[in-house]
Amino acid sequence: MRIKIVSFVFLLVFLSGYGQQDAQFTQYMYNTININPGYAGSREAMSVFAMHRTQWVGLDGAPITNTASVNTPINGSNVGLGVSIINDRIGPSDENNIAIDFSYSINTSDRYKLSFGLKASANLLNIDFNKLSQYDQNDYAFQTNIDNKFSPNIGVGFYLHSDNTYVGLSAPYLLETKHFDRYAATGANSHVAKENINLYLIAGHVLDLSYNVKFKPSLLTKYVQGAPLQVDLSTNFMFNDKFVAGLAYRWSAAVSAMVGFQASDSWFIGYGYDLETTRLSNYNSGSHEIFLRYELFNKYTKIISPRFF
Repeated sequence: MRIKIVSFVFLLVFLSGYGQQDAQFTQYMYNTININPGYAGSREAMSVFAMHRTQWVGLDGAPITNTASVNTPINGSNVGLGVSIINDRIGPSDENNIAIDFSYSINTSDRYKLSFGLKASANLLNIDFNKLSQYDQNDYAFQTNIDNKFSPNIGVGFYLHSDNTYVGLSAPYLLETKHFDRYAATGANSHVAKENINLYLIAGHVLDLSYNVKFKPSLLTKYVQGAPLQVDLSTNFMFNDKFVAGLAYRWSAAVSAMVGFQASDSWFIGYGYDLETTRLSNYNSGSHEIFLRYELFNKYTKIISPRFF
């Protein structure tokens, strides 16, 4: 009962506030295409990625996110293309986002490339108010669900990178969209869910500690109006170009552990676990992420050792 009460309060905050914002990932460094279109094609191989995230296990209505993407350079040119799908479920809402990414890269030096990215996306939002425990069954504010409300969006990103360093700045969704059901009964404006602009700053650098150990500190900073600044700090070690292990800290929110395994030149699998550091930890047993990446190289792009981002 205690967990259900907390969940219901959480959902009320969701419905009366800005609604679901961009999906959250701990292992964002492997999933950069979702937040920065400039990343498309930067790995110089066709990269196929899939991830499942279950957040706040044990808390009713907690977020469950699935994402899949493909991105690739085009015939060795400066152009990169990508397609991604995100399904984000939280409480009574089920949101699907489909995006197409385009990037164009220029050489800024012998080592660095600067990629400019554009994202075009389509969003479908569903909210089933029947999934809520309603005190007043006749409350008109919850009598009409939101069904497949469509909204388009655009985004931009800049991604500066070399073989061992990257910095990116992006806003994947520039249009501040309001979702509502204009055919609902009087008072349906209580169904409004507003998506604000999310700004992302990412950075990372790979250091060779020895011939078989690499060390990569990385940073993600996320800003959205109406919410505290979110900062993710992470450190990962790669051993023998095969095993990855690391820790992360989400400022005033969670600590995380991450592991990965480069099973072959093409296949990489990873897992992450988050432990809340807020009072919410009293009502859940943490968050889990698992992902799989497959990359298709050709004889011109095949690399000797896997790139660490």
